[in-house]
Amino acid sequence: MEKLHPIMFAGTGSDVGKSIIAAAFCRIFRQDGYHPAPFKAQNMALNSYATPEGLEIGRAQAVQAEAAGVPCHTDMNPLLLKPSSDHTSQVVLNGRPIGNRSAYEYFRVEGREELRHEVCSAFDRLASRYNPIVMEGAGSISEINLRDTDLVNLPMALHAGADVILVGDIDRGGVFASVYGSLMLLRPYERERIKGILINKFRGDIRLFESGVKMLEELCGIPVVGVVPYYKDIYIEEEDSLALATKSVQTEQGKVNIAVVLLRHLSNFTDFNVLERDPRVHLFYTNNVDELAKADIILLPGSKSTLADLHELRRNGVAQAVIRAHREGATVMGICGGYQIMGQEVCDPDHVEGEIERLPGLGLLPVSTHMTGEKITRQVRFQLTMDNGQLTINATHSAAHSQLSTLNSQLLQGYEIHMGTTVPVYDAPVSPLNLLEDGGADGYFLDRTCIGTYIHGILDNPSFIDFLLEPFADKIADAGKSFDYHQFKEEQYNKLADHVRSHVDLPLIYKILTTHD
Repeated sequence: MEKLHPIMFAGTGSDVGKSIIAAAFCRIFRQDGYHPAPFKAQNMALNSYATPEGLEIGRAQAVQAEAAGVPCHTDMNPLLLKPSSDHTSQVVLNGRPIGNRSAYEYFRVEGREELRHEVCSAFDRLASRYNPIVMEGAGSISEINLRDTDLVNLPMALHAGADVILVGDIDRGGVFASVYGSLMLLRPYERERIKGILINKFRGDIRLFESGVKMLEELCGIPVVGVVPYYKDIYIEEEDSLALATKSVQTEQGKVNIAVVLLRHLSNFTDFNVLERDPRVHLFYTNNVDELAKADIILLPGSKSTLADLHELRRNGVAQAVIRAHREGATVMGICGGYQIMGQEVCDPDHVEGEIERLPGLGLLPVSTHMTGEKITRQVRFQLTMDNGQLTINATHSAAHSQLSTLNSQLLQGYEIHMGTTVPVYDAPVSPLNLLEDGGADGYFLDRTCIGTYIHGILDNPSFIDFLLEPFADKIADAGKSFDYHQFKEEQYNKLADHVRSHVDLPLIYKILTTHD
């Protein structure tokens, strides 16, 4: 295929839809016979993902790689910032944490060139393997107070020789001022990289904006390559926690009601996307003790600050509400930090997370967690260990692993991203929820109503959801029908590509990407 220039989707501000537009073009280029890959030099998000090599990247780039049909890799997001407070973030470089930094420390000029070298090298490696590179900027393209330390917007586009499409969000209002102002704040050589304007999230009759398109083009001297309408019927995983504001917050009649406990430092909420789409289920997010009491299943999610969230759950009464709901018949399941919270205690003597050295957990599982500085990140394949006609919890470790080796076609998939180790307390039996392909064990199975796991993405496996919902079959009209999330996601990527393709001037974009400067 013809070699295309890298393309960057940069924004007039944050949350203009750059990630989704980039995902759409990853799928469009793939459909058109190219071999694209996504790239974002620096990302800030609590939702992350483990690559096949067991390294960590932002979830948005993993989604974009999925849309492109390629395995995700740290070169697609070499620098990840995971906020741990309003002022500090864990810095993950090339998939591995290198420590915590305050915003002031991180954005100072000293030491910046080392990070710039790393992200540029990652891009160069990626560009040698894929065509084209679909790049994403961060925040606003024209934060002039930060441009000397910027690693992700125009300095990255200049290094890559990328053609930049400026994305503006018309839904917010002020799109003329934001687009024109963003361009005018750029230096002349930076402005030369901007080859098109894309208006996103349009509502109403697009014909009414035809005069606006002409005005923008005359004002800016750059073509408008598309006006993409707002959509409500396409579901793509979202990385930003702002998406939680649109989620349901209470129970619903006629389905299995599943409550996700709304933690202050909730991470990896994409763990629950499948359940949001499963027609057998009504999923809602809450820390309201009355709503928790109505849930059939309560899910304790991952947390960036387990001890701080555990302290808050005890303070606001949610801990007692979860314990009470379980006593009255609700299933409680914890994932990652939620699994740690369900145990007898969480200990942090080395202050890995903060000042709190120990807190008692909810006491639902007979396990103890010890926080350690080493982060575990890896993709895993596994099999449930409870008696389901395949493996039994009473099997010896070696015998169970021998059984597992014959079931590779039925292995479930997920990934781990966590700090800390969790083991049974001294008098508790060993009772893992899952047996891993490598012979290791994961999680704890007390009974069908009380389980914990470190595996993110466990709910992406239809057979595990069937297992989780089985005790509530009497509430489900079509209890025998599983939800195929992989097929659903493929359909959504194609719908997104069709939507964007029909509202952009794709021949013009291809012309831009093949024209020599």
